Amino acid sequence: MTTGPATSAPLTLATPVQFLKGVGPQRAELLAKLELFTAADCLFFFPRDYQDLTDLQSVAELEPDKLVRLRGTVVEIEMRGGYSGRSMLGVLVQCGEGAAADYVRAMWFNMPHMRKRFEHGQQVLLTGKAKKKGGRWEFSHPRVQWLEQEEPGDAERKILPVYSLTEGLHQASVRRAVQASLDGCAALLDEVFPPEFLAAHNLLPLREALTQIHFPTDRAQLEQARRRFVYQELFILQLALAVRRLRLQVDGSAPQLEPTAKIDARIRRLLPFALTPGQEQAIQEIGADLSRHFPMNRLLQGEVGSGKTIVAVYAVLTAVAHGRQAAIMAPTEVLARQHARTLGKLLSESRVRWTTLVGGLGTAERREILAQIKSGDIDVVIGTQAILQDDVEFAKLGLVVVDEQHKFGVRQRAQLRKAGQAPHYLVMTATPIPRSVTMTMFGDLDVSTIRDAPPGRMPVKTYLANDEQRERWWEFVRKKLREGRQGYVIAPLVEQSDDPEDDRASVMRTFEALANGPLEAFRLGLLHGRMSNDEKEAAMAEFAAGKTQILVATTVVEVGVDVPNAVLMTIEGGERFGLSQLHQLRGRIVRGTHPGFCTVFAKPSTPEGLKRLEAFVASNDGFELAEVDFKLRGPGDLLGTKQHGLPPLRIADLARDEAVVAEARSDALALVQQDPGLTKPEHERLRKQMLKRYGAVLELGDVG
Repeated sequence: MTTGPATSAPLTLATPVQFLKGVGPQRAELLAKLELFTAADCLFFFPRDYQDLTDLQSVAELEPDKLVRLRGTVVEIEMRGGYSGRSMLGVLVQCGEGAAADYVRAMWFNMPHMRKRFEHGQQVLLTGKAKKKGGRWEFSHPRVQWLEQEEPGDAERKILPVYSLTEGLHQASVRRAVQASLDGCAALLDEVFPPEFLAAHNLLPLREALTQIHFPTDRAQLEQARRRFVYQELFILQLALAVRRLRLQVDGSAPQLEPTAKIDARIRRLLPFALTPGQEQAIQEIGADLSRHFPMNRLLQGEVGSGKTIVAVYAVLTAVAHGRQAAIMAPTEVLARQHARTLGKLLSESRVRWTTLVGGLGTAERREILAQIKSGDIDVVIGTQAILQDDVEFAKLGLVVVDEQHKFGVRQRAQLRKAGQAPHYLVMTATPIPRSVTMTMFGDLDVSTIRDAPPGRMPVKTYLANDEQRERWWEFVRKKLREGRQGYVIAPLVEQSDDPEDDRASVMRTFEALANGPLEAFRLGLLHGRMSNDEKEAAMAEFAAGKTQILVATTVVEVGVDVPNAVLMTIEGGERFGLSQLHQLRGRIVRGTHPGFCTVFAKPSTPEGLKRLEAFVASNDGFELAEVDFKLRGPGDLLGTKQHGLPPLRIADLARDEAVVAEARSDALALVQQDPGLTKPEHERLRKQMLKRYGAVLELGDVG
């Protein structure tokens, strides 16, 4: 492969990668697939991992259940079982050469895809805990790294960077490009932090940090370098969020909607029960926000069944009492209609005028509703994304409540802001949010949390079961149904997949099997996302009225379904659900005064999958489960954060770097308080970097 033409011109940050030493036009095409176009791109293309050769053990040093790292060569590969169902992959690894060679076996169960990754003669690095079986050490599901042929210079390095690759590109090629960029361009970079800031926060200078994050001298230097870039990334984000909050308070204009003693008394007369301490605290915080002249931007998070809707209703009625309109927006029609039913009961004795605006309305009916909203004859509008359409005009919109806020994007929420005064915003979630995510993705919102449940709510007993325990479970279900209770059966798919073992993953097959089998003597209903809105409404109405005893459904019932008599939950294919989603589903059977029972049938294929299910069985605390799920799965799209509008984090890991998140947040708030516009000369580079990365997002509006 040819390299680029020799050039005496000095490198710049904008030098195309093909002119870096050892690259050339062909490799440049491959690097472009990784979005590496210039020398600067290579400088900030951080390794995804490292191969640590500083602390290798020999087979003779192995001890049972002690974490070790071995280097060796693949000499034998054995696959038992098929590519579907149960399988076992065994890889024999030779450690050492000649007569002194020893052998270990690495094993992977039910992971047939791993077979494609091994070839005879490969150099591998195994990390894990070994046990001795039949005179040979065995590793079960060790971490494995594949070592390439060493390049000149690699032999002296004990910690090698591992970069993301594309087909046809090798680690050596990326390492050469990065090294060339470091040699020629690192000195051209500007440090964004003032010298005294670096010293005060124990941060490596930029150029030193770049060298150490790519080619670390040792573990300590690597950690220092990584901390520098993690802190910088999170600090710039927190600066953006802090500036955004400040701009809202300075520039935003909203109606002042104070919940006076008279308004408070009128609202409480409509509430059917006393509020919990958690609800009272949330109402107090929301009331203080509504009283201000700039828009409230508050996130209300609460445990499943903690009574967030009542708190939202309090805010809505406060707005109406001041002659303002309120909008309640839900992600699905099922949830919107549930809110309408709840509000209808509470307002049956009041003069508040409300309506439902969803997608399936007739033309004449919709036109009439829109006219009433525009004239101010409607006080409260409950609906789905239909509220966001251009032809929806409010006369005096004072408050927007967004339920299950992570299912909406920033731009969608911003559409409700029209000319003139901005409405107050209250966004709600029944998916408890890990602390580090709250501080980043929702860092520009104030947060209220309801942890307690209304009095009289009964706990749920949760079980993890296999196929052998099915009949025992269905016998228990039949007993409870005869006592007058109801229940849900949840399946992850609408229709059967191609895998014959996935019968129970399909809601259609599950319904059929139950109706003609263990529950044939009972009345079953069916609910899934492909049904028409009228069909969904009819299915829910029949279940709520007790006409059907079991509702077989997909996760369409995850939120918004409130049937207090339903105390049984059967979840098929539990390994397909996230931990927070499982907890949401279980929340459907904590609505009443009878104890709930939830059984999950699952076939987890990974240790992480089993840990997730075991955590679900062990805890009813949604906040605890959110943290567990976060640590097991990472942020991913756990909360729909792709819709949030923020660029993805490049190096920070919100699960691992929670302490740095808190530190960066505190430091950013302090800096913005000291220099609100970041106009001081020493903060100019910070301001530029903040605007370059988050400037567009800052214009999207103020709701997280």
